[in-house]
Amino acid sequence: MAGRKRSRAAGFFLSGLLCASSLLWLGQPARAAALDAERLIPVGHTIGIKLFAEGVVVIGLAEVETGSGVLTPGVDCGLQVGDVIEAANGTEVESSEQFAALLQCGGTVALDVTRDGRELVLAAEPVLGTDGTWRLGAWIRDSMAGIGTVTFYDPDTGTFGALGHGITDTDTGLLMPLGDGAVMHASVKAVKRGAAGEPGELKGSFDLAHDLGELYANTEQGVFGSMSSGGFTDGEAVPVAKADEVRTGPAVILSNVRGDSVERYEVEILRVLEGAGVQNLLLQVTDAALIEQTGGIVQGMSGSPILQGGKIVGAVTHVMVNEPTKGYGILIENMLSEAGR
Repeated sequence: MAGRKRSRAAGFFLSGLLCASSLLWLGQPARAAALDAERLIPVGHTIGIKLFAEGVVVIGLAEVETGSGVLTPGVDCGLQVGDVIEAANGTEVESSEQFAALLQCGGTVALDVTRDGRELVLAAEPVLGTDGTWRLGAWIRDSMAGIGTVTFYDPDTGTFGALGHGITDTDTGLLMPLGDGAVMHASVKAVKRGAAGEPGELKGSFDLAHDLGELYANTEQGVFGSMSSGGFTDGEAVPVAKADEVRTGPAVILSNVRGDSVERYEVEILRVLEGAGVQNLLLQVTDAALIEQTGGIVQGMSGSPILQGGKIVGAVTHVMVNEPTKGYGILIENMLSEAGR
């Protein structure tokens, strides 16, 4: 199903995007070859990200109170948490509100569902709730948003990459299926410092009405899109490091943890773990200024580019919840493997 550009408002949260645990894979369409870039602009600036799902995602199943008792129509028709409902009786599902409206005719509804990359058709029987509306007994989500960090911009193609990991549903942990999405300029207004057992986060604001670029992929290795301008697309390009060039030892990250300012902070690469995935680099923040400001790595810094020896080698992806001065990063080579259109 082709992506659809949406302009409607949604209930966006403004906290930072960063993983504190491993990610799960929902199943995305095959992508083109990796972005072939020898030099990229390392960015390190925060952006607001809004993502609309391809259909609606089932995040929970519930009982429905009816005049004749409690029923479970969602469970009974075979829906499962993580399913993506893409159409109802042949009509494309574009939002939670529209899907609810499609149920109000009553009667059997044929649901086109995607589950782990497989397409299914389920026959659902909505029931009349005590509030007078037809209900399926399914909690659903159609959008997410937050603040993350741009890792790189390719001046030759206008492509950018951010986060270094995918955007996952907060309830299911599954990768959100991308219908369409956009990025906006973001400014950091405050920081909740990280502490042992309590991940910190960047807090800020972004303008929903003015997009800087569009998203075309939400993958395990990052989110990717196209952008023609935005204030951080005219920096100096640096060489891209191959995985076997990355070494343990001193490095720097570029991060935006106050206002609009991107600054360099010292880190130590403690371990290099080659191979697939998003936890390739074990990092230790050594910069006293960053530790004073944030306590270490916090949500919203996800995507901060890592530089070593004048080359871009990766991006910050995870924080260690019990030790916020430590975290993980993805190799830039792995991130670029998913950047192809």
